[in-house]
Amino acid sequence: MGRRPTSFDIAQLAGVSQPTVSRALRGSKSVNPQTRQRIEAIARSLHYAVDKHASSLRSQSANTLALLFFEEPAEDDSTINPFFLSMLGSITHACARAGYDLLISFQQLSGDWHVDYQDSRKADGIILLGYGDYEAYRARLDHLTEQGTKVVRWGAVGTGPAGITVGSDNRGGGEAATAHLIARGRRRIAFLGAADGRYPELEDRYRGYRDALEAAGLTVDDALQVDAITTEDAGQDAVADLARRGVEYDAIFAASDSIAIGAMRGLAAAGRSVPGDVAIVGFDDIASAQLTNPPLTTVTQDARRAGEALVRTLLARVRDEAVESAPLPTRLVIRASSGA
Repeated sequence: MGRRPTSFDIAQLAGVSQPTVSRALRGSKSVNPQTRQRIEAIARSLHYAVDKHASSLRSQSANTLALLFFEEPAEDDSTINPFFLSMLGSITHACARAGYDLLISFQQLSGDWHVDYQDSRKADGIILLGYGDYEAYRARLDHLTEQGTKVVRWGAVGTGPAGITVGSDNRGGGEAATAHLIARGRRRIAFLGAADGRYPELEDRYRGYRDALEAAGLTVDDALQVDAITTEDAGQDAVADLARRGVEYDAIFAASDSIAIGAMRGLAAAGRSVPGDVAIVGFDDIASAQLTNPPLTTVTQDARRAGEALVRTLLARVRDEAVESAPLPTRLVIRASSGA
């Protein structure tokens, strides 16, 4: 070869990428055994030796945290839920106060983001934000934690490996929203949002909805629940679905403000008034909730406290300190859409 062999030479001979060679020679379990053995054999044949000094430098703290936004499950895959954007400022400030830089990345939930950030040492820890299908990325999350990567996620407290989830009191917020509608005299309350384990936060809001109905002695009618992802189009489609099925209702609790705003658009198109015909409550208190006509009653999550809690929890994990997960409180913000 006439020069000292490099990991790029090994990658070319093995037919793999250079990062795969680096992972294999570090003994990473993310590389399958057959590939690792092939890479190790080529390295031996080239008398390749890992630069221990460079490896040591790479293993030191990057003094950087990574924030990964996951794409929303919508046709426009550049969409980021407004609630998560509202957390960005507090996350940035919390990192700065702790002396850390923040690396922000937009990721596809179906991609290999977990391998990239596990092995590249780009950051000391990762914050995950997004309403994506939890079941679709749970295996990747488990893989990261098993390999010792420091991760925290925004979600339903109690889901995922212990101590890595920061979230709000979704169930309590759902109960408060539904109880408010009941107090306004509404009895046929539709729930728009996923009600299964794929979206644990929305499922908890649905459980709170059921809690309020049962506490008031009202029947939980499955026909009033419509699956909807957290987009305006999904909210409009959900209202159309209720109409096609001939389901009667006088109120809606939407699992997110985006769903609620879409539902309001669908009701307007159908000639139904808000809150006269249908009272509506959302969840998240995004900026546009105050700008709808009428303004949207919603459950607010404290974006500042949420961002600070995510950074504080991640830094505790980076330092191998004990971490306790407790849901952050939510609060009902009453505006005109619920008939108040």
